[in-house]
Amino acid sequence: MASLNVGNLGEFLRDQRRNAQLSLRQLADAAGVSNPYLSQIERGLRKPSAEILQQLAKALRISAETLYVQAGILDEKDRDGLEVQSAILTDPTINERQKQVLLQIYESFRKENGLVTDDEATKPSN
Repeated sequence: MASLNVGNLGEFLRDQRRNAQLSLRQLADAAGVSNPYLSQIERGLRKPSAEILQQLAKALRISAETLYVQAGILDEKDRDGLEVQSAILTDPTINERQKQVLLQIYESFRKENGLVTDDEATKPSN
């Protein structure tokens, strides 16, 4: 696991916020964090938790994994497949059984293509 790189995370968050045409206050409100705290994150003065990063990602409509990689919490190579799994798990239009079947099929394709080992394929995705 890489060390936290808060400076780059702050710049990345600021860019994403500006691209979404949100003010600092608007993003803070949407993510449920204080305006000063978000400002400190953007300036590289604070290290947000994974939970805060998830709230920010949701407010920015980007994947939490993207922010985890930027923060150094998740290595880029570990990110493979997580976005697909996340999309399946959060899809409100399919039930739990369907989600589990889709995840099993997805992992079997990744295993078949040599993208995951047997151990990784049997790991729980939650």
